[in-house]
Amino acid sequence: MLAINVVMEDRYNSHAASNALLLSSPFFLGLPEAAVDVALNHLVTRTHPANQVILLENDWGGSVYFIIEGWVKIRTYNLEGKEVTLNILGKGELFGEMAALDEVPRSTDVITLTPTIIGSMPSQDFVKLLHNEPMSGVKLAQLMARRLRQVNRRLRLRESDSQSRVADTLLFLAEGQGTKGDSGTQIPNLPHRELSSLSGLARETVTRVLTRLEKKGLIKREQDLICIPDLSALERTIG
Repeated sequence: MLAINVVMEDRYNSHAASNALLLSSPFFLGLPEAAVDVALNHLVTRTHPANQVILLENDWGGSVYFIIEGWVKIRTYNLEGKEVTLNILGKGELFGEMAALDEVPRSTDVITLTPTIIGSMPSQDFVKLLHNEPMSGVKLAQLMARRLRQVNRRLRLRESDSQSRVADTLLFLAEGQGTKGDSGTQIPNLPHRELSSLSGLARETVTRVLTRLEKKGLIKREQDLICIPDLSALERTIG
């Protein structure tokens, strides 16, 4: 009996901790706690290893997903069958909301980049929250507008030089997932193939540009992080 009680308590504590992290995410921040508690009532939290497929394009969607810890990439393929990374999402972000809203199959793949903890909410609970709390709809609209602006900016830079495109990719990650540290803004030190896909450049080109930016003191690379000491200085390199 004691062992069962301990397991139940661990599950409760884990669920409570996950909910606490979600409450501090941009989407839930400022919403009435009672309404959020109801929405999270059927939330299921799972831990996934790196490089695990969470969603596949053309799957039918029954859930909306919230990232509690870790990183995922949003992926599709171009007409030549080449993989294209559309976005990188981290802690506090959500995905899968489009299929929940318009009841059509998924339009992209979602794959973990690191060990990741993800909470899945039934689509009907997500839609009910949007109906009951108008501010949640505003927050979702703001999120989608920000993502659209980011995509538009990256499309405009597709004809720019390689340094501008890599710098913009780093700034794009900093805007979406950057955290403030003692020495500047920190972003994940992603594999160069991911930065290559995001910027539309060859992996070798990305490696050369990162080395150049580091020599100029515009970035500092560590094992798991890239630090940007001055975002404005990096932005000024974009031609």
